[in-house]
This record gives sequence, C-alpha cells and structure tokens, in this order.
Amino acid sequence: MSNPSILVSGASIAGPALAYWLGRAGWEVTVVERFDRLRDEGQNIDVRGAGREVLRRMGLEEAVLAAHTRETGMDFVDEQGQPVASFPAGTDDSSGGTAEVEILRGRLGELLHDLSSPGADYRFGDQIAALHDDGHGVDVEFHHGPARRFDAVVIAEGLRSRTRSLLLGDAAVHELGLYVAYLTIPRTDTDDTSWRWLICDRSRAVWLRPDNVGTTRASLGLHSAVRGLDRLDRAALVTVLRATFADVGWETPRILDALDDAPLYFEALGQARFPRWSQGRIALLGDAAYCASPISGLGTTLALTGAYVLAGELLGHADPRAGFTRYEELMRPFVEQAQQLAPGHPGELYPDTEQQRAELWDRLRTQAAQDGDWAHPPAEALDLPDYAMTAR
Repeated sequence: MSNPSILVSGASIAGPALAYWLGRAGWEVTVVERFDRLRDEGQNIDVRGAGREVLRRMGLEEAVLAAHTRETGMDFVDEQGQPVASFPAGTDDSSGGTAEVEILRGRLGELLHDLSSPGADYRFGDQIAALHDDGHGVDVEFHHGPARRFDAVVIAEGLRSRTRSLLLGDAAVHELGLYVAYLTIPRTDTDDTSWRWLICDRSRAVWLRPDNVGTTRASLGLHSAVRGLDRLDRAALVTVLRATFADVGWETPRILDALDDAPLYFEALGQARFPRWSQGRIALLGDAAYCASPISGLGTTLALTGAYVLAGELLGHADPRAGFTRYEELMRPFVEQAQQLAPGHPGELYPDTEQQRAELWDRLRTQAAQDGDWAHPPAEALDLPDYAMTAR
C-alpha cells in the first residue's frame, strides 16, 4: 500500500511546517508556490507560547533564536524621537510587544524550507487552477504543470488567498480599516535596537525596527474608512503616501525619500473569519483559514501551531476528512481568542486629534510605569497535543 499523498499550496510558514511533519512521517508531500523562489523579504515577526513549543519539537528553537533581529524593546516616541513610554522585550515564551523570539519572516521561511525539503517536493512558479474532489481523492489542475491526483489538498496561503475561492467561493475578509506600508531602508547612526513608534494625529503612525542584516525596517500606518488603496499601482501608492505623511516629523522624511527605490510591501490588514476550514478532502491552514492580523501578535504562532495540529490529526486518522474535522475542533477556540483584539483596536492606536493622542500617551505612560508589559496575547491558550509523528 502506497503512502498517502498531499498537496500543500503555499511555501511561507504554515505550508513548510506542515510539509515537515508529514514528510517526516513518510507521506508523499508536494508543495506548490506561485512565486518562482522562496520569498526572502518580509518584516519582523514573533513566535510565542504554543508556537514556540512547536519550534522546540521541530528542533528549530536554537536556530531561530540565533537569527533574532536583536530588537531590545519598544519605545513610543514624539516628533523629536524622545521616548514617551518604553516597554522592554519579553523574557518568556509569550509576553512583550517585542517577544523573546523575533525573526525576519523571510529567514524563518528559509529555515522551515530547509528543514522540510528532504521530505517534500517543492515546485515553485506554479499554482492551483482547479480542484476536483470525487470523495476518494482530489484531481488538481495547475496553471503550468500537468494535472495530478492527491489524497488530500491543503491551502496554506495568505489572507488574500486566490485559491481559497475554489473551496469557499467569494467568502469576504473581515477588514480592519488599517493600511500598512512596509519598507527596508539603509541603516543610519540614528537607528538603535528599539522598535520606535511615532503616534501621529489624523489616524497615522510611523515606526522603525532594527534587523540583524544591516538594514532598518520602516512602516507607515494609516487607519481609514477608504477601501481599495491596496489595489493601487506602486506609482499611485507612493504619491498617496507622500501626500498623507508630508507634514509628519521625526524620521518620516527619510522614509518618504526611500519610497522610490526601497523594497516596498503594502497591505490592508484584516482577519479571516470563516464558518468552516475544510470541505471534503480539501482544507485551509494558516492565514488563509484564520488570519488574526499582525495586531494580534499571534499570526506566526497560529500558523506553526495549526500546521502541527493538522499534521498530528491527519496521521491519527485513516480518512483525511476526519483529520480535518478534528483539527478544526482543536484549533478554533485558540483562533477565536487570538482574533479578539483589545477593545478599540486598531483605531485606538491611530488617534484622529492631538487631544486623543495626548490621552493615549498618558495611558501608555501609566501602563509602562505599572507593569512595563505592552502586550501579552493569549499565546498559550491551547493545550498542545503530544502527537506521535510517525507513519501509519
């Protein structure tokens, strides 16, 4: 009897993590990725609680810690760059705006790919065109490669997954009304090891974060009721960003000057809140299934944890449909807690008036003086099962 076969669509975080566990257990794993290479770009991400325990079980914790961005904490600053309220990095598995485990997304993706590739066949530059589930297997059509048949398919793509519509139709993303532009800019002598965040009026924010590769990660955030900015081409987007942030001080002119040439990624933040994550032999994983947004502080943790739980349940059930059902039963309560953002967020951190900003600064000062903990998301809200990850 041949080993079960599975197609995983997406080679970012959740997909390679799932590929590792199933490939290690002897499954025939194929990972398809629409980009023609691993994406080494990306901003700072953290791993907390249950996700960090998954890294330990993968044997990756030391490698991830070694790739730490060296961020030492978070400073909310004024227009002169002076701290308004400061929060140190976390010193345990879960706490801190800056977690104990901070790494660039591209580097974590590379580590997961390298770990999983001995047991998985990676196919870059292609994507799923159609899915046909006949109850016994799934026939998959690709945009470029020949059609193939698999025992199961997992869509482990992003929040705006193009493939998810083949499973859920036109299921809408829950929009948060927040846009963020992410840039990588040259490091200067004014940069330090803190995540520095300037809260502006008119629902805007600017921040700089260190990395461990000699550059600085910059972001421009805008809370707005306007929709569709993420669909602008680069030239139009640069025009909008320069007009929107033209009057902002601190390091903002430096960031705006870099817009023409710097690597730039712009997104509308949202959450994936769907009534089901699978249908038949096809399932969703990671952001495609249950994106909680970067505001939650748990996106990467959910991706790693979900991959581990899904793999464990697939290995524990002869029928992948039963595994998909149990995976959702275990993960959904954890996801729902992660998606419960603090009251008023994200709008509270993007005040409209100077008065509102002053009141927010007062609250941040008080919080820093009382406990010094900027964030403590429910990263351990799942009792992680101890699966025997071996072949059936």
